[in-house]
Amino acid sequence: MDGYGFIKELPEEMQGPSCGTWIFHGNMRGDTQPLDGKGLWSKLQPGHGKDFRSDGQTNKYGQRFGVELSFAKKLKELRPDENIALVKYSKGGTSIAIEAARNFGCWDPDFIKGDGEHIHINQYDHFLATLRGALSISDIDGDGEPDRLIPSGILWMQGESDGTMYSASLQYEANLKRLMDLIRASLHQDDLPVVVGRISDSMKDGKKVWEFGETLRAAQAAFCDKDSAASLVTSTDNYGYSDPWHYDTAGYLDLGEKFAEAMNELRKK
Repeated sequence: MDGYGFIKELPEEMQGPSCGTWIFHGNMRGDTQPLDGKGLWSKLQPGHGKDFRSDGQTNKYGQRFGVELSFAKKLKELRPDENIALVKYSKGGTSIAIEAARNFGCWDPDFIKGDGEHIHINQYDHFLATLRGALSISDIDGDGEPDRLIPSGILWMQGESDGTMYSASLQYEANLKRLMDLIRASLHQDDLPVVVGRISDSMKDGKKVWEFGETLRAAQAAFCDKDSAASLVTSTDNYGYSDPWHYDTAGYLDLGEKFAEAMNELRKK
């Protein structure tokens, strides 16, 4: 979910700031690292990909982008009378299952690593820190008037690391449900719409990258089938790749649009 699309490959109409859309992007942090939560509300523009950073006063935009650009653009087309505010936190390679975390990070709130001062800090903690940072600012557009932020949905594109282990793949439905319930609770709405992107495999050199990917895909589908406020985006099977693990620019643009369409349909319900 970090974003590996190339800005240089964006169509001209998406090269500048997005009208009417604001974003708070938390810094990517590793497990056991002190909580950060730094960021600032700014107009959405290209550069909120894997190489984005913020010190809380200014943003450092990278050369990559994620689904946020086309998601916001499409959602604005579908809901032209609504303002859009996005809170983004992600870290590539992370798992939900504790046993699949390796050195990339884990979203299980109970994950503990090492024996240092911050052994209890994990990806869920960093997400909460980002959320607190975003919600601590009452005037997000700087016009001198307080803004009311209304939680409206969650986008989730993850699972590949869990798909490298059989046990993690089998547990994924239960792990995903628990995590989404916790994130919904953090936003004080237990039926908040969730759109999940189905993982796919680049089949580099004709071999599976995610050995137990099919088991995990079934778990993603099962979660969405059982949760009336969840939807699964399956267009990922048709995307190209910029490396064995990440979609190409066209894939990120399409995925953002599909996320927006699915979110719009869930919100209609």
